[in-house]
Amino acid sequence: MLFLGIDFGTSGARGIVINDNEEIVTQVSFSFSRQDTNYLDEKWKNTLYLLLEKISIDIRKKIEVISINGTSSTVLLCNSEGIPIEKPILYNESRDITVLDNFKTIIPKYHLVNSSTSSLAKLLWWYQTKKMQVDSYFLHQADWLGFLLHGKLGISDYHNTLKLGYDVENLCYPDWLKALPIYSILPQVLPPGTPINTVNDYTIRRFNFSKHCQVCTGTTDSIAAFLASGVKHPGEAVTSLGSTLVLKLLSKTRVEDISSGIYSHRLGDLWLTGGASNTGGAVLKHFFTDEELQELSEKIKINQQTNLNYYPLLTPGERFPINNPKLSPKIEPIPDNKVEFLQGLLENIAKIEALGYKKLEALGATPVTQIYTAGGGAKNKNWAKIRQHYLQISVKISKQTEAAYGTALLAKRSKNN
Repeated sequence: MLFLGIDFGTSGARGIVINDNEEIVTQVSFSFSRQDTNYLDEKWKNTLYLLLEKISIDIRKKIEVISINGTSSTVLLCNSEGIPIEKPILYNESRDITVLDNFKTIIPKYHLVNSSTSSLAKLLWWYQTKKMQVDSYFLHQADWLGFLLHGKLGISDYHNTLKLGYDVENLCYPDWLKALPIYSILPQVLPPGTPINTVNDYTIRRFNFSKHCQVCTGTTDSIAAFLASGVKHPGEAVTSLGSTLVLKLLSKTRVEDISSGIYSHRLGDLWLTGGASNTGGAVLKHFFTDEELQELSEKIKINQQTNLNYYPLLTPGERFPINNPKLSPKIEPIPDNKVEFLQGLLENIAKIEALGYKKLEALGATPVTQIYTAGGGAKNKNWAKIRQHYLQISVKISKQTEAAYGTALLAKRSKNN
């Protein structure tokens, strides 16, 4: 049997097909311009179909389950036929926070939805601008793309609906959300990887899928990337060394500190908790080219610390592990020796990473036992050694980092649901 996972972003999509042994059979991708946001839903639909066409017919015929991930808080308002009524609102597009103020007697004060980019803020904005219709459906990007393949509207998963206000601990919509005027159009929420329906007739005719091929609920892009790492046990974590520093820890307990950007996603009977710092690769690339980073990193003397005391940021403000919107960057003194300067930056980013995991643990998360690394910085061997020194925990590179691979794993696990 084969399983297809699709990772959908703002500028393109990637598909990965795996077999029963979780080996990659084929992978395809398709890009589109992210500059022009007009007719975005049409671009998504066309990209989805073109992506499927890139998979050979022989492979498509053997695919048993399909799952799709999308960017968290990218949402659509559709009519009863699944046609968007308004232009989709992307994950990073904010709406006037005053739409939440109008319901502040209902919405809990310290809740994840109290953000101008939350799914709920976007839905309430559509409600207040009178865009909603009697037969409207509110869907996330992954929900709508899945609908195009299986034909059933109004179904989502509890990863995508976290920022809508869904109670992932009790697996229901909370009473305060039921009291809002938008409650009637909220989607039915199922666990990620739950079979929804077989592919519709159009999908069978156009792409030669088996009539038994199932489409299951999806997830968000960041959780799909975590699933790709293969992490399964409490205490295992993934650090993403991208433009920013993102920590994700699998925990037996749910921890939350909204003021510091810490919240937990449910993963079956476990919790995926973490936070994101503003430090990371963007700071390094501000001072060094990719070639310099590779060349200078190899010259670092691991056993000789610099004792440089930095807090590497490009602009003032930090979210995690220190919550201070006015925290100033600290990148002085800058030594004349470029190798020493780079080592100082890497050491202090590692210190921030270690502090982040300590904060999660202090809030009650399962102590870290193993860290896997994803992102561009994962390939830097000397940085890994520096991090291991400060973390005092084994650091390994994730075997798989593609979100599409994690989504394919989710599709495969759906056979057990």
